Formats: sequence, structure tokens, C-alpha cells
Amino acid sequence: MFTIGVDLGGTNIAVGIVNEKYEIVKKASCPTQAERDPVFIVDDIAKLIIGLCQEAGIEQKEIASVGIAAPGSVDPVSGVVKYANNLPFRDFPICSLLKERIECQNIHLENDANAAAWGEAVAGAAKGTAHSVMITLGTGVGGGVVIDHKLYSGFNYAGAELGHMVICEGGRQCTCGRKGCFEAYASATALIQMTKEKMAACEKEGRATLLTKVAAEQGRVSGRTAFMAAKAGDPAAEEVISEYCGYLACGLTNLINIFQPEVLSIGGGISNEGDSLVNRLMDKIVAERYGGSTVKPTEIRIAKLKNDAGIIGGALLK
Repeated sequence: MFTIGVDLGGTNIAVGIVNEKYEIVKKASCPTQAERDPVFIVDDIAKLIIGLCQEAGIEQKEIASVGIAAPGSVDPVSGVVKYANNLPFRDFPICSLLKERIECQNIHLENDANAAAWGEAVAGAAKGTAHSVMITLGTGVGGGVVIDHKLYSGFNYAGAELGHMVICEGGRQCTCGRKGCFEAYASATALIQMTKEKMAACEKEGRATLLTKVAAEQGRVSGRTAFMAAKAGDPAAEEVISEYCGYLACGLTNLINIFQPEVLSIGGGISNEGDSLVNRLMDKIVAERYGGSTVKPTEIRIAKLKNDAGIIGGALLK
């Protein structure tokens, strides 16, 4: 039997057929066009599913389940997206509407970050563990928590907003309304802002830095700019990375101390720095984690599923 995962984003809808080995055998995507009536978005999801089955030579009755990974606040029990700030969903019954359009009636819904964490727990970096945490370092900081082989989402399905714990009281403004959130210091957006601030300070001080050159070669300041300049030996870039990794390690240590997962995996664009990123974090995490050497340590790993985490995580929902 096959399952289907739907990764529903504000920009694109990606759908994939997943086999019993957790491999994507066929996938397709289309623009979300989020400004439309949301019913048309469901129409497109159905068209992608039907088209993929035809292309793969699979009958819809061979699909055991469909899982939707959606942004925002979702109710997995009722199959309703309660609210999504980048999609026109307000108490939107996405699962029941999709059931009207495809043969498979076994349809599941989960928050996209939770679905990605579930994918990593079952088929990715935390495979084989019962307790894991995943964070994604992108525009914001998302995440998910798996406890005893089950996703944790709180009594109201709004839990595990890992990016919105405060790590610096009264600090940088976060998009959620609070100040000093983990997201405001550890997201790719935060790293870009830190890089721009360092570039401006260097220019004001008349201090030479490769940050400006790297940004010009890239055509913009990105989450890679400071890492690239630091690898070339630029002291200003190293200062940016040191500050950023300090905040990131602080937040990760908090999560470890709260949940004590077997594995904490890091995804999102910043995770492309791989083991060099992990190595920069470990000294502070080891120094500050609860219990020190007396407690079996959490392993910090780079997430494996990358851009397919939403599809595979969605396909594995049950």
C-alpha cells in the first residue's frame, strides 16, 4: 500500500506518493495562489493527487491514507485548519472538502512543523527513537516534539511553538508580539539582520570585512553570508556567527532541559552548514545542559529529510 503526503505552503503545494520504505516514488507541485478562495486550493490538491496516481499507475484504492501538513493552528481530530496567517484559512474544513474530491477517505491533518518532526522521528534523523525534538531554522523557528512515539501538541493542538519561548527578556521584537523570542535570535531572518548590523557597524568604523564582498557576490545578504565570510577567515563574520550560535545553543539547551529527547534534529536552510554548525553549538550545550555528565546526553543531528520532510511527515500521519 501507498500513502500520500501533502505539504501545503503559502507559496507552493507539494504532493508525493510514499511507499512502505518511506521513499517518495512520485511527486508534483503547483503554486498555492493563496489569495484565492481556499476551496480552489483544495481543488488543486485533489488534482495533484489524482494526476500523480495516474502517472504512477496506481489506483486510488491502493492509497491507504492522505496526510496534509498545513501551516498555522490546526485541529487534527476535526480536520479543520483553525487559522493560518499566510493562507486564507479560518475554521476551514480541509479534510472533509478533500474527501469529496478523491476516493481515499482516510485523510489526516497536522501542523506542518509537527508533521516534519514526525517525519524525522519515523524516517529521518531520529528514526528508531521514542523521544525527539526537531527545530527548523528558516524565516522563523518552527518545531515539533515527539514523546513516547506520539506527537505532542497540547490540549488545544497549539503546543510546541518552540520558536516563541523568550531567551532574552525585553529583547528583539518578534513577529508574535513578544520581545526576545528564540525565533527573533535564531531564525535565518535573525541571522540576516545580525549580518546587516555588523556590515553597517564595520562601515561606520572604517573596518574592512569580507561580509560586504560576499553579499555583493550573492546579490543579497542571506543566511549563508556570514558563514561563507567566516570560512574565508573574516573576523567580523566570525563575530556574527559566534553571537548567532550563542543564542541558538541557548534555545536548544532549554529544549533539551525541558524534554530530554534522545535526538534533537536541526532542519531548515541554516542546517545546510551541517556538522560545522553542530560543532559550534556543542561546547555551550554541554556546559549548560541539566545534569551534566550524570545524565545520558541528547544527540544533536542535522535533519535528513530536507525539503521532503513535509511530504514524508504528512504521508506518515495516522
